[in-house]
Amino acid sequence: MDAGTAPPADRVERLAAGEAAVLVTLETDAAEPDPGLLAAASVYAWLGAALFRVPESQADAVREVLDMVASIEGTRPPAVSRRGLA
Repeated sequence: MDAGTAPPADRVERLAAGEAAVLVTLETDAAEPDPGLLAAASVYAWLGAALFRVPESQADAVREVLDMVASIEGTRPPAVSRRGLA
């Protein structure tokens, strides 16, 4: 399901409750990682969006955000696990 460009959070949540994967499109003109876009991606991911369309300049940063959300949710193991022994 295509939720559209920067859709309201409740729309994404409603669509994610169904069976189909939800696509969210996020846009920006920034060449560097845009904090607002990254924050929006994390919220949409938390609400259940599974697919993201973002500018190429934002792709790596959004991937990191999505990995972090998945780790927090417990659906992805952490990339590095360390135990501190003193």
